[in-house]
Amino acid sequence: MPGVTPDAAPLLADLMPWSVAPPRLGRRWPTAPDPASLKARWDALVRAEGADRETLFGPTRARTTHSAVAQLPGQSSGTGRLARASDPCPAPVRVLSAPFDEQWLIPDHRLIDSARPELWRVADDEQVFAVEQTHVPGTSGPALLAASVLPLSAGRGGRVRPLYRRPGGREPNLAPGLSEHLGSRLGHPPAPVDVLAWTMAVARHGRDGCVVPLTTDPEVWSSGVELGRRMLRLMRRGGERPKLPGGRRPYVRAPLSAGPLLADPHYDRAEECLHLGEGRISPVPPEAWDFEVGGARVLEQWFAARSGAGEPGTLEAIGPAGWPQAWTSELLELITVLALLAELRPRQAALESGPSITRAELRTAGVLPVPDTARRPASVLDHHEEGPEGQFALI
Repeated sequence: MPGVTPDAAPLLADLMPWSVAPPRLGRRWPTAPDPASLKARWDALVRAEGADRETLFGPTRARTTHSAVAQLPGQSSGTGRLARASDPCPAPVRVLSAPFDEQWLIPDHRLIDSARPELWRVADDEQVFAVEQTHVPGTSGPALLAASVLPLSAGRGGRVRPLYRRPGGREPNLAPGLSEHLGSRLGHPPAPVDVLAWTMAVARHGRDGCVVPLTTDPEVWSSGVELGRRMLRLMRRGGERPKLPGGRRPYVRAPLSAGPLLADPHYDRAEECLHLGEGRISPVPPEAWDFEVGGARVLEQWFAARSGAGEPGTLEAIGPAGWPQAWTSELLELITVLALLAELRPRQAALESGPSITRAELRTAGVLPVPDTARRPASVLDHHEEGPEGQFALI
C-alpha cells in the first residue's frame, strides 16, 4: 500500500494474536487427492500384521503403531493401539494440503505426529483460517492465504490464525479493543470478517513478519474490504463456482487420458495452452500459470501431488490407476481461481491508505501490547473427549 511506512504499520501477530503451528503429519500416506485411495491404504494397513504393519505405518519418535493417543476433537476414529486395530477407515475429511490444493485426510490422531487439537476444536462451517506465508526474497505471491478447511504443514506455509477462538463464529481472534478503536476512527465498528477481508487485501511481508496497514479513511476501508471479501470467496470457494468471462474460460480442448497418471504438464505461453499428455486445456492465462506462493508455481505443485506414485510396497504407492474425472473439474476451477486472483493484484497495489493507524497509536489507545491471554486458545470444551483406549478425559 503506497504511502505507508512498513515499520509503522501494525503486525498481523498483534492484530490476530492467537496463532497455532499447522498440523504436522510425520508421514505422507494419510493424505491423498482422492478419498478412495485413503480407504484402500487403510485396508492394506490393517490387513498387515506385526512388523509388516509397523513398517507400512512409518514410525517416528512421535508415533508408532503402539502409541496411545486421544481422539481428535470432533472425529470418531478409534483410540485403541493401532497395532491391533481392525476397524473400518475413518471417513476422510477435506484439508488444505498445500496452497490452493484441497486434498483428503484420514482424521485419526494415531496417524498424526502433531495434530494441534486446538485447531480441530474450532474448525467448523463458520471458521476461516488465515495462513501466513514465509517470505522468499525475489519472488511474488501473497503474504497471507485463507481457507475454510484445516491447513496442514506444507511448503513454506507459516502459522495458522483462526478468525474465531470458539466454534460457531464466537469470540473473534482480534486484539482486545481493536474493533472499538477502528470504529472510533472509521465511524462504525467493523465486523470481524471485514477486518480479515481488509487484512487479506493489504497484508505485506515485513522485516518483523506480516504487516497490515490500517487506514482511517472510511472510503478506502470500504474499497479494501470489498476487495478482500472477493479474495476470501475465491480462496475459500465454499461451493461457489467462480467463472471467467465467456471467451476467457478454460475448457478441455482435447480429452485427458483416463489411463495412467499424466506426465508433467507443458505450458505453451504463446497459445495459452496447457498440454497434459495428449490432452489440452485452454485458454490458460499466463497469470494463472505463473501464480506463485512461497516461490513455487501453484499449478506445478498441484500436478506434482497427483502425478507421482510412491515407492512400490509403501502405502503411498496405493492410488488411482488413472486420471479421475473429478480432478479435471478441480483443475479447471483452480485455473479460474488463480486467474481471478491475479486480476485483483492491480487493485491491491492501487489502494491508497491516506492517514493510517500506526503501532504507536494502538499502544496509546491501549490496544497494544496484547494481553497474554489473547495469545492462548480459549477454553472451548463443553463435553468429554475420548482419551486413549476409549477412556474419557477433559482437556
